[in-house]
Amino acid sequence: MNPWRDLYSGEVTPERVGRTVNVAGWVARRRDHGGLIFIDLRDHTAIVQLVINPERSPEAAKVAHEIRSEFVVHARGEVTRRAPEAVNPNIPTGEVEIQVDELEIVSRSEPLPFQLDDEGVEEPTRLRYRYLDLRRDRMQRNLRLSATVIAAIRRSMEEQGFIDVWTPSMTMGTPEGARDFLVPVRLQPGRFFALAQSPQLFKQTFMIGGLDRYYQIATCWRDEDLRADRQFEFRQLDLELAFPTREDVLEVLELVVVASFEALGRTPPKRPFARMAYADAMLRYGSDKPDVRFGLEIQDATDVTRGSEFGVFAGAETVRYFVAPKAFSRGELQRLEEFAKEWGAKGLAYLVSDESGEVRSPISKFLSEPELEAFESPPGSTVLFVADNTPMVERVLGALRLHLGQQLELVDESRDDVLWVLDFPLFLKDEDTDRWTFVHHPFTSPVEGHEDLIDTDPGAALSQHYDLIWNGWELGSGSIRVHRQDIQERVFRAMGMTDAETREKFGWFLDALRMGAPPHGGFALGIERFVALFAGESNIREVIAFPKTASGSDPLTGAPAPTTKERLDELGISLKTPKP
Repeated sequence: MNPWRDLYSGEVTPERVGRTVNVAGWVARRRDHGGLIFIDLRDHTAIVQLVINPERSPEAAKVAHEIRSEFVVHARGEVTRRAPEAVNPNIPTGEVEIQVDELEIVSRSEPLPFQLDDEGVEEPTRLRYRYLDLRRDRMQRNLRLSATVIAAIRRSMEEQGFIDVWTPSMTMGTPEGARDFLVPVRLQPGRFFALAQSPQLFKQTFMIGGLDRYYQIATCWRDEDLRADRQFEFRQLDLELAFPTREDVLEVLELVVVASFEALGRTPPKRPFARMAYADAMLRYGSDKPDVRFGLEIQDATDVTRGSEFGVFAGAETVRYFVAPKAFSRGELQRLEEFAKEWGAKGLAYLVSDESGEVRSPISKFLSEPELEAFESPPGSTVLFVADNTPMVERVLGALRLHLGQQLELVDESRDDVLWVLDFPLFLKDEDTDRWTFVHHPFTSPVEGHEDLIDTDPGAALSQHYDLIWNGWELGSGSIRVHRQDIQERVFRAMGMTDAETREKFGWFLDALRMGAPPHGGFALGIERFVALFAGESNIREVIAFPKTASGSDPLTGAPAPTTKERLDELGISLKTPKP
């Protein structure tokens, strides 16, 4: 390759025996045996063993005595076979070693803040010294896996006739479910760009502009609380196509997912992917991103309990339950009730069927024979009920189901269940404002025939919105878009926006819709979530090179940081001290 190395460490194989090679990398380990010195040299491909024999190369031996872990070194020597008793079957280069003739310290390292093979390092320390953490096998594997997936996505998109077009990051803010990050403009004091939460309106504009099939791996920004599956900045496969049916869009994504599995040598899910209606998902799983790798399916008991003597059931808007395959103790039930209350429930009713089949519960005496028969469960199980308004019941039982699925080890981790959730409502009531708000985004088209419901009964209107779910993680969302200006304005009005507000925020886009907008639809696939699932990681920070912590900070650079008064004055900004 060059004077530093003509082979990577992982390429030093038995076929190279007898050849003189140059290698370079980091010292993973140094062992001094009182004469011979052994160095494990690491690069991104593997570890290869260097042997420094003072009889063969006194100068190399002198250098080797100075070397410590994580020094960068260059070595030149002959590839030889290891003695049979010294073969290491656990590494790719375990049959060979390099007898060193020349050894050079390229760069020295101070003592490390943590050892690279230590799995117990706290995350703030890992992120503060990310340049060291990136050398570890886990991060090397995850970032290279990400690159493989991205390459597969690009190949699939281009094979399907999409073109990669860049869109700006600084734009006008749009309502997409999160706060915008604002960018002040020195040339126009008091005015701000918003960092794009997604290229939504731009990609729709591409369809109006006749591009037909667009995609990009887009960086997006959302000012929201960080969680295991959320970061301030993230990437998505963003795509849009003109004149599609819903089936056309779903097929594009299915081909992308299959191509990604195949690129990693994994068996892809069978096409077409399974499908589930939103209403069915909420009823059976209490979630619009159901994990279907285990049972504990939720069942409705509202009609059965309408005339119940148990007032909590009789007076509730909705009563639902599921059967857990364990007869919980009183202490376990108390902890489950506390969990349910954390999610907003007022309580948790139960019927425990012990190993003999006898039912114990403080509510059983209030239930009629038909009710008890309806809730009969096998010996050694527990029926868990929540009674409240429908959204609360769905939220609590959905969370409780996932909690017990993990706790009782019911999840089949060997499965890859990918499915579509379809037929979402177009609007839901915002609990804080009691106004209609969008479920996907306000540019989602209603299903054909539901246009008039936007004005007369917004809660009954269904949308052409679809989500892609993998093992209980939402990979992304998409929809067929509104392509008629009059329908788009009606959606804004249903959300409580005045015509003046609509014109101020979206006037340019409404003008575009008046100029011959074709039917169009698209999707946005979350890259980091997708890669994290492939990598077996539960937190997307493990597949991002430089993520932010849960507090929104970057321990490596110290950002975010204060700026100077001079810079604020230049931007026309004054700061208010937050109240304690």
